[in-house]
Amino acid sequence: MSTEPCFDIAHLGHVELFTNKPQESLDFFVDIFGLTESGREGDSVYLRAWDDYEFHTLKLTAAKTTGVGHIGYRASSEAALLRRVAAIEAMGCGIGWSEGDLGHGRAYRFRDPDDHVFEIYFETNKYAAP
Repeated sequence: MSTEPCFDIAHLGHVELFTNKPQESLDFFVDIFGLTESGREGDSVYLRAWDDYEFHTLKLTAAKTTGVGHIGYRASSEAALLRRVAAIEAMGCGIGWSEGDLGHGRAYRFRDPDDHVFEIYFETNKYAAP
């Protein structure tokens, strides 16, 4: 392992939560947390925290169970994304590429040692105020 700092991951982008109570969860995150809706697609509602430049902070997805769907991190550049993908694939934990969510471009999905699903992406749809 290198002791050199790695700056390939810029920040936590968003979290997807599975909910078996979609309307109650939506009401909670909007009315109690103050998140605002930024989009809908399929069984998912995309919510954004105040002053977040990303399209969404939280993705709520209706499901039969509850839990974390995935956690998305934004890479600091396209080259950084490809470096992290190479490192993840070398570990053997890669799932593969997806076209991304409503709020961002292509993403690479993988599992951490605890079997949680993560993704890394670079291209993002920045929030545009109405």
